[in-house]
Amino acid sequence: MSEERQVHSVSAEIAGRTLTITANQFAEQADGAVTVRYGDTMLLATVVGGGAREGADFFPLTIDYEERMYSAGKIPGNFFKREGKPTTTAILTSRLTDRPLRPLFPKGYYNEVQVIITTFSIDMINDPGPLAIIGASAALAISGLPFKGPVGAVQMGHLDGELITNPFMADLEHSRLDLVVAGTKDAVLMVEAGAYELTEDEMLEGVIQGHAVCKQLCDLQEQLVALCGKPKQEFVAPAVDTSLEESIAAYMGNRLREAVNDRNKMVRDTDTQKLKDDVIAHFTADEPEEEVEARAKAVSKAFEALLKEEVRSAILNNDLRVDGRNPREIRPISVDVGVIPRVHGSGLFTRGQTQVLTITTLGSPGEEQRLDDLGVETTKRYIHHYNFPPFSTGEAKRLGSPRRRDIGHGALAERSLYAVLPDENEFPYTMRLVSEVLSSNGSSSMASVCGSSLSLMDAGVPIKRPVAGVAMGLITGEGGKWKVLTDIQGLEDALGDMDFKVAGTSEGVTGLQMDIKTTGITYDIMRQAFAQARDGRLFILDKMNAVISTAREELAATAPRIITLQIPVEKIGALIGPGGKTIRSIIEATGATIDVEDDGRVFVATADGEAAKKAVAMVEGLTREAKIGDVFLGKVVKIMPFGAFVNILPGKDGMVHVSELADSRVENVEDVVQLGDEINVMVIDVDRVNGKISLSRRAILTGESAEDRKAAGAAPRSNGGGGPRGDRGGDRGGFRGDRDRGGDRGGDRGGDRPRPRRRD
Repeated sequence: MSEERQVHSVSAEIAGRTLTITANQFAEQADGAVTVRYGDTMLLATVVGGGAREGADFFPLTIDYEERMYSAGKIPGNFFKREGKPTTTAILTSRLTDRPLRPLFPKGYYNEVQVIITTFSIDMINDPGPLAIIGASAALAISGLPFKGPVGAVQMGHLDGELITNPFMADLEHSRLDLVVAGTKDAVLMVEAGAYELTEDEMLEGVIQGHAVCKQLCDLQEQLVALCGKPKQEFVAPAVDTSLEESIAAYMGNRLREAVNDRNKMVRDTDTQKLKDDVIAHFTADEPEEEVEARAKAVSKAFEALLKEEVRSAILNNDLRVDGRNPREIRPISVDVGVIPRVHGSGLFTRGQTQVLTITTLGSPGEEQRLDDLGVETTKRYIHHYNFPPFSTGEAKRLGSPRRRDIGHGALAERSLYAVLPDENEFPYTMRLVSEVLSSNGSSSMASVCGSSLSLMDAGVPIKRPVAGVAMGLITGEGGKWKVLTDIQGLEDALGDMDFKVAGTSEGVTGLQMDIKTTGITYDIMRQAFAQARDGRLFILDKMNAVISTAREELAATAPRIITLQIPVEKIGALIGPGGKTIRSIIEATGATIDVEDDGRVFVATADGEAAKKAVAMVEGLTREAKIGDVFLGKVVKIMPFGAFVNILPGKDGMVHVSELADSRVENVEDVVQLGDEINVMVIDVDRVNGKISLSRRAILTGESAEDRKAAGAAPRSNGGGGPRGDRGGDRGGFRGDRDRGGDRGGDRGGDRPRPRRRD
């Protein structure tokens, strides 16, 4: 019998709730395994380290966040009733976890590391996202792998004018901020946020307060490491052969500087590659054939190191970027809208050699996305997708499903625009935006934000204000020297130390994402990045506003028009019909899309105006309640001596008394109307007890309103005959004229005797 394992736990109070990290309870064969529990949300994080892949020149860290539907008491909604491919939320959480952990492994460490986070329990109160980062960090910290953590993570909200630590999931719907901060005890590593136009100072304060909680969580993990952490594996990075770099630098002279300094990315890439090919050929010319491949790889690596140093030193020492800009300068911008026919809206945004086209499609409320994940929300009416085809970088590659990066960029653009979208009651459309990256040289995600804002306005979506985005970079050097770059291009992103993306309006920040490649950045750097980002954003907004600054007044001719009706809740069943038969028949007859909400709202959507009128009429016919003052075009369905019965709604008749048939005295009903005639009538009385409806044709002819009648003291006629005993006759049978017997009885007992019934 195996020896019983000792379980270790550490706990801390975070925002009034206990957060507990437990090790050695599960997954004993993993190198590191912990559970993180916060309230009744509980995750398992495991770490397994492997060997180095042969010939690897990158760190193969894999992080997978596995959503289990049982953790929320749900059964998967697909055919197989088991979890399938990762949901968008799972992919975004995996990326969120990866970003602060990856920089904390030593350079040159190429051993395979796999982190798997599994949801055990979700209480719909405590968001599992930050807990995934905490769990992965704790598992790595006790595993013995050369991880320079631990890392803490926290979610910050903004409610009632105050910053809130780890707000409840339901409260985030009303929060002006949804911010995740991750960092070590010394510095911030990652920031991800959506906001409702908060100022840069408010955003920075949220980061600072969040980092204070991260420090507390790092202390908690260090306690766990002291209890059960494995000895750290020693890792010594391979020695760098600087002599080869020196030889290559001497051989190239100024040619590298000349090749890399060009405004055109394609020319720069071509010239740099030619120089690299020449260097490799020169330094492998005398090598034995069996050693040429290894030598070429070493030369290539040394060349890339020299390229990185050339780009970075020019910025740090001379404020000179490869395309000739200064650190604060933004590339040339062009803006256009309405560039694609027939679509509902389109916006084209070009910044330098980055170009994004965003298309807006408007749909009915029933076309909103249904979510089958662990979140509080079950549907989405605003959807943003991002496509990054290989031709956008001048490459020929296999097309496949969207990558994690594509999904992440789409989510960032979606989050950045959410704050300015109209309320559903104001604009009850489902909105799908697709950003097509047509050319990419850095900051395509922020170009997607700009293109999407333009596209929404072109589509006539009444957004609160235009939104623009810009990406900031960072170059650090010896002695604490650093420079923040505005509007980074691809090379500066690849060779720099930070990607700091800020989106917002003229009033404040709506989206934020920060990733770094160092072990952290200071608040001063973040403050400077925020300031430069605001200047850049306002500059871009001026360019956009010169083309379009508010939503078009009219939707595109091809866009559906949505008409909103309000019906009594008790009428929903009548509209739907048994098994949906009634509403389907309306849809088939008109071609319109009809969606019914539980509160009685009915949305009729179609681009065909006549079809819309027909569908509305059919819906109202099934659900409308007659009210005093309503006017109908009705059909005469029965004639009696005391008046005529007129069908005004499906299954609903009203009675026009003989005195209300014309603006003069009427002796004989059939002198005015005949069976089957269509006449305009006004409702002058509704008996809510028995449903009897009194109508007037005279009010239509004289232009008299229901208010006029009330003011004049006109008493509504009852539904009986016209003689002295007509009231009694009407009470007993007059309004039951849809039944022959009732009508005859009413007439017999009244003053006027019925004429023989006509047979048509």
